Amino acid sequence: MDNNLTDRSFWKSFWEAKKGLIFPIKADYVFGDILGKLIAEKQIKTAIELGGFPGYYATYLKKYQKLDTTLFDYYVHRDIIKKLLEANGLSENDITIIEADLFNYTPEKQYDLVSSFGLIEHFNDTKAIVETHLQFLKPGGVLFITLPNFVGVNGWVQRKFDRDNYDKHNINSMNLQLLADSCKQLGLKEVECYYSGKFSIWLENKAEQSALAKAFVKGLWFAGKVFTKIVPVESKALSPYIVLKAIK
Repeated sequence: MDNNLTDRSFWKSFWEAKKGLIFPIKADYVFGDILGKLIAEKQIKTAIELGGFPGYYATYLKKYQKLDTTLFDYYVHRDIIKKLLEANGLSENDITIIEADLFNYTPEKQYDLVSSFGLIEHFNDTKAIVETHLQFLKPGGVLFITLPNFVGVNGWVQRKFDRDNYDKHNINSMNLQLLADSCKQLGLKEVECYYSGKFSIWLENKAEQSALAKAFVKGLWFAGKVFTKIVPVESKALSPYIVLKAIK
């Protein structure tokens, strides 16, 4: 599938430039409440995180949910994963790591939960990348996908202050109807798709921004936080994420 908006060299440079990758993951980690309910309701025992390096959710699912967890990615820096696991009271043997090309890999097993967090928006064909998840999913298993919402205020910030990062994302994929229809066309059931989270914005290249730009973004972040504290809504304009859930 010649469908990828990024390549291995992009991700190698991206992760090697990132700071603060190693930290203890808290029990209330983003999406943790949603995942906890799904795991309890569906009696999930095994999980794989696709495109998940450095493995925050694989670590979360092992640390707090005690799942048999696998991390799969095209680029893996094992020393970073080792340090992340150690920071969370785990060892390298506590999760399975697969470094491979998602489109040239035949799964050796299937899982109760197949998840990805910020993966599918890096591909042009949204339905095709969602379908690629399904080869890892057991019949009756749960598909759980999240992606950033760049069609609201956060998207404007990305487009204005970090165009290079913005262009690495397929903005058309950030459409609830498209995501839901793609799942239904693939035969999935109990499809849910919605905006998630109160207001937030971020910049991957924050350190490179001018003092004026940093001050503006910080002011906008503060104003949005105050507004959504008064009016606690999850919406296309303000929510930072999109969540997609379905059953195979």
